[in-house]
Amino acid sequence: MKNTKGYSLAELLTVILIVGMLAAIAIPLMRGRVDSAKWSEGKASAGTIATAIRAWVAGYNMPGSWTNAPGSLDLKELGFGEEDLNGVYFSKENYTWIVDYDGENLQYVITVTKPVPSWKPDQVVLNTGVWQESGI
Repeated sequence: MKNTKGYSLAELLTVILIVGMLAAIAIPLMRGRVDSAKWSEGKASAGTIATAIRAWVAGYNMPGSWTNAPGSLDLKELGFGEEDLNGVYFSKENYTWIVDYDGENLQYVITVTKPVPSWKPDQVVLNTGVWQESGI
């Protein structure tokens, strides 16, 4: 009788099947985590814009309504440089905002739109401190 050492074909196929099932489960989960990490850049910049808006309102205390349109409350007015909001995934073109201040109450809506058509959600909105996602 010959004494052979090694794995049988059935054992090898079982291991390959288990590894394949784990990969089929893990890859979609990781894909969602990667997209979420990319969106965190946009959310961080939106939070920075919100802080700049609050600082501007506290400094000037002028009631009114503004947007990010040129001549209104734009990046320069908020103290940002030309390239400050240009990150790896998002650029300044991906951010819009509307500000309403009546002298007592500050309301702002900062919208971050997706830079790549395949990303989900379509946009993330910071509405006076509350995050909302749309187009999921």
